[in-house]
Amino acid sequence: MPRRRHSTPRPALYLAGALACALACSSRPGPEERAPAPQRTPTSAGEPAPDPAAAAPSETKERADPLSFARPDEVVVRELDLRLDVLFAKKIIAGVATYRIERTSPSAPLLLDTRDLVIEGVEASARPPAGIAESWAPTTFTLGEVDPLLGAALTVNLPDRTDRVRVRYRTSDGASGLHWLTPAQTSGDAPFLYSQSQAIHARSWVPSQDSPAVRIPVRATVTVDRALRPVMAANDDGVSAEGGRPHYSFSIDKPIPAYLLAIAVGDLDKRELGPRTAVWAEPAVLPRAAEELAELESMLPAIEGDFGPYRWGRYEVLILPPSFPFGGMENPIVTFATPTILAGDRSLISLIAHELAHSWSGNLVTNATWDDLWLNEGPTTYLERRIIEELYGRERAEMEATLGKALLLETIADLPEEQQLLRSGVRGQDPDAVFSDIAYEKGALFLRTLEETYGRDTFDPFLRAWFDEHAFTGQNTAAFVDFAQARLLDVATPLPGKVAPDLNRWIYGPGLPEDAPEPSAAGFAAVEADAEAWLAGELKSSALAKTWGPLHWLHFLGQLPPDLAAARLAELDKHHHLTASDNRELLAAWLEVAVRRRYRAVDDRLRWFLTTIGRRKFLTPLYLALLEADGGGERARSIYEAARSTYHPIARESLDPLLVPPRGTPIQ
Repeated sequence: MPRRRHSTPRPALYLAGALACALACSSRPGPEERAPAPQRTPTSAGEPAPDPAAAAPSETKERADPLSFARPDEVVVRELDLRLDVLFAKKIIAGVATYRIERTSPSAPLLLDTRDLVIEGVEASARPPAGIAESWAPTTFTLGEVDPLLGAALTVNLPDRTDRVRVRYRTSDGASGLHWLTPAQTSGDAPFLYSQSQAIHARSWVPSQDSPAVRIPVRATVTVDRALRPVMAANDDGVSAEGGRPHYSFSIDKPIPAYLLAIAVGDLDKRELGPRTAVWAEPAVLPRAAEELAELESMLPAIEGDFGPYRWGRYEVLILPPSFPFGGMENPIVTFATPTILAGDRSLISLIAHELAHSWSGNLVTNATWDDLWLNEGPTTYLERRIIEELYGRERAEMEATLGKALLLETIADLPEEQQLLRSGVRGQDPDAVFSDIAYEKGALFLRTLEETYGRDTFDPFLRAWFDEHAFTGQNTAAFVDFAQARLLDVATPLPGKVAPDLNRWIYGPGLPEDAPEPSAAGFAAVEADAEAWLAGELKSSALAKTWGPLHWLHFLGQLPPDLAAARLAELDKHHHLTASDNRELLAAWLEVAVRRRYRAVDDRLRWFLTTIGRRKFLTPLYLALLEADGGGERARSIYEAARSTYHPIARESLDPLLVPPRGTPIQ
């Protein structure tokens, strides 16, 4: 999942943000925009609705997941079947969700999480004896008071022997988990829809037990009100014709948490890349995407050899339109990714390595609650760099780890101590507000500490055992600590000169312990020497970068002082054509450097970038640089007014407070 920065990033650190997938956060309508009152439906005409107090979830018993209304210890969903009608004309999905449930408490209701959903009806069914047709009957339900963060609990009363429940519903046009794009926001002439369910946005388009600890297999049938192709994060089971409209079928037999539910609909084509891999994209983008991801098939064995088999069958990547505000999302079977990774030289493939690594860490073994986010992201970032090392060598992996640690140190400097812990000390915080590089980079350094302490011959089997023995389950930090203590620290001998790490200090302490690894890249030392010589006038611009790639350039840009004259940037641009770069990471870093140093030759390219690319990781620092460089901010506001309607609501939520016009009038 993507991550959020807590301060304006230094240019040298741009790529590190791309090494992880995009932060799963989304803008939400305020409380005044939500349904104002509970919704209740009687069982049948003339029968009174149930007592709301009797149907409401008990608040005297602490929920296992503070971000979900569900009580899976009483009634848990075991299977989900979806029928989704995607209506671009109304910008809604009309859905029917059928749940197979398991009841531990016979008198307890089924509790589902919802946000801004209209519940049109609920039915219940009991499995009939053999030879008897199944029958459905309406049952009572209550849609509770709205919580600004959690949404509203859907409480379904269950008649005796009920083991299946069916909910008819429709989404709102402002669903936080759906983004509807106009043709102007795509590379063709068709509209587009994609979902972003992580962390707790699945409930805005599917009533669900929206906790990562609850996992279910899923089947789905999708229809669309126009000739567009749906894709889901699931196996593609083909298409049939019913009632004059194509019905696309999908299934995933491996149980997944609700945050991994995903759908996209658009003018999409597919190209196979290998026996298990493929890429999806709009037709104009597909050839470039296929070339960029040509090595996708080789990534699978690069991780399988040490950490166990890939258990999801297919691995495909869907390249979304440029308004996608994140790097990527690890939806199972089909990763959703930003087109900004299509650099033309495969230099940004680390993002895909990260999403693939989630197939072990996160999708296979999942954090039980969002308080344990590091269990998803720390091992994934560690595995990402192991994949890069296997495919491209140790030096490249170390360069990326070096950038990652620098970004982490910047984050630590900006965060209060209580937010520097791997395991959150405050339960139930809004995941969108507290995600940071702590989970990613500090978590990866913790895993690397274990590796360097005991050696890969010992560490790799330990980590594989964690995945194998906890596959398709949700786990918490305490479980990992117990496992590491019993299976590593208590039985393995540290390498000469090493001592066993303090697990509590790493997980429950602020900052970085003294034994934190220090990645080292020889190529970066050479870059630093060249930068020093160039700044001193001892090395000509034309002599720079004889063997550099984008990572070297990013590190070089990070060495430039804030008072560097624009004329020196013009020298660089003349010889190395940085303003024309097709690498979006490098271009974004260069544009920020140029804007802050008032090198105005980038102005046209800057405006193109800000009106074309919607990735929030790039937008925020560039607009902040414009505001700082221009004083009054007229140029920033002019560009923003032209681009705002093309940005995802998440990006607008971040940028609106910075870029409102004079006198506080919001941009329309």
